[in-house]
Amino acid sequence: MENLVKGFVILGFDERADELAQEYISRGIFLEKYVLDANHVAVAVVNRIRYFASWNFRHLVKVRTRREVNLVNLLKGYEPIEIVAPPEL
Repeated sequence: MENLVKGFVILGFDERADELAQEYISRGIFLEKYVLDANHVAVAVVNRIRYFASWNFRHLVKVRTRREVNLVNLLKGYEPIEIVAPPEL
């Protein structure tokens, strides 16, 4: 397993990601108990990751979440992100 991820860049959780994740939560896109989902998306957004793949159909990979996350991203000056299921890639 270590060889598979050797050379991968690890993205950090910083103030910008925390602020964005809290915005997602305050707008009801993610419930507080799913703060880790909000954090993961926010880290990807602030690091300009174009695609976020997940099997989490309950909280992430659904039309409402995709639209609302990207609305907040635009309001906060970030680029949109594509939240997709792996087969969509």
